[in-house]
Amino acid sequence: MKRRFTKMHGCGNDYVYFDCMEQKFPEPEKNAVWISDRHRGVGGDGIILICPSEVADAKMRIFNIDGSEGRMCGNGIRCVGKFLYDKGIVHKTELAVETLSGVKRLSLQVEDGAVTSVTVDMGPAELVPEKIPVHLPGERAVGAPLEVDGETYAVTCVSMGNPHCVVFCGDPDAVELEKLGPRFEYHPAFPERVNTEFVSVEDSHTLHMRVWERGSGETMACGTGACASVVAAVLNGHCPKDKDVTVRLRGGDLSIRYTDRTVWMTGEAKIAFEGEIEL
Repeated sequence: MKRRFTKMHGCGNDYVYFDCMEQKFPEPEKNAVWISDRHRGVGGDGIILICPSEVADAKMRIFNIDGSEGRMCGNGIRCVGKFLYDKGIVHKTELAVETLSGVKRLSLQVEDGAVTSVTVDMGPAELVPEKIPVHLPGERAVGAPLEVDGETYAVTCVSMGNPHCVVFCGDPDAVELEKLGPRFEYHPAFPERVNTEFVSVEDSHTLHMRVWERGSGETMACGTGACASVVAAVLNGHCPKDKDVTVRLRGGDLSIRYTDRTVWMTGEAKIAFEGEIEL
């Protein structure tokens, strides 16, 4: 069978999107692996299915490079908003998208009939260790010591619909991410694995971040990771609360605001190309 696809990205975090509003997509766990392959498939950090929803304008399902299903993707959900509007599936700039982490509200910025950027209400940050989940003592894991590969790191753990471990360091570009990322991802302290952000503080309103995502490895950007990094920066006294903070990623910048009620994320959403693939 053949399926039309749209390759999209937010700050270089690219996925292959399929419109499943009126058709089913077979074996997404299996097909995500080869479709995401950059040599033998379309290439991407995974695939995203845009499906009908009984509680929102649409439902998104995320499948990583290794075939595992993700609960939430910040860059991905912005692209879903653009897809729904640009394709004429929805005709409004305020919409809702269902995810495995709940329903998220999107506000679309439109120019010349096409979405250019999207602001997402990501919901409140979860800081209770057992709900993240992470096996660390205390009511919060903020600057908590964690031994990884024989070295002790000060980690701050946050869930933004998926678990994150934020490590502040001098220069994220100097981190041996291919080696260290998997050591964090599969550390026994994280029963559901973890996304790990290595972050430097440039000033009180600017962070520089690299990310190792569970199931995908290093990616050009991670929306939930940027949110978690700003939350961690506020909790550790590096950034002010309820102010816009720019997070500089390998693929571009995101604007994040952490408030008492929620975390706001604003960033680009772009179409790379479209095509047809035989499954």
